[in-house]
Amino acid sequence: MRVTQRLTLDADALFDFDKASLRPAGRVALDEFLSSIKTITPETITATGHADRFGSEAYNQRLSERRVQTVKSYLVSRSIDANRIRAEGKGESQPVTKPGECLGAKSAKVIACLQPDRRVEVEIVGTQIN
Repeated sequence: MRVTQRLTLDADALFDFDKASLRPAGRVALDEFLSSIKTITPETITATGHADRFGSEAYNQRLSERRVQTVKSYLVSRSIDANRIRAEGKGESQPVTKPGECLGAKSAKVIACLQPDRRVEVEIVGTQIN
């Protein structure tokens, strides 16, 4: 049976703010995801990185790409075939927050409000093992 499983990971759990190196909590979250898909033989895995609006568009694009490559490298280190993983960064182009939310200059309050925009989405399509 063909199945799809999707996970959205809070980038702040995976990475420190404005960083692309995986935090210990991020490794735990990814390990839990891998445990949850043990009954699926992956055909394709798509990992998509997103950033918030702080910083230039080009900078956020590069940050989202670096973050998603870190996630891909970690999955590969856990025996997922690199050829099955497609990784892409979307930068700040697909925010979860709505226009008009999180207004103001860069501050702890606005950074916290924009947290949902900083994320990595992982989708696996595969065959369920009985």
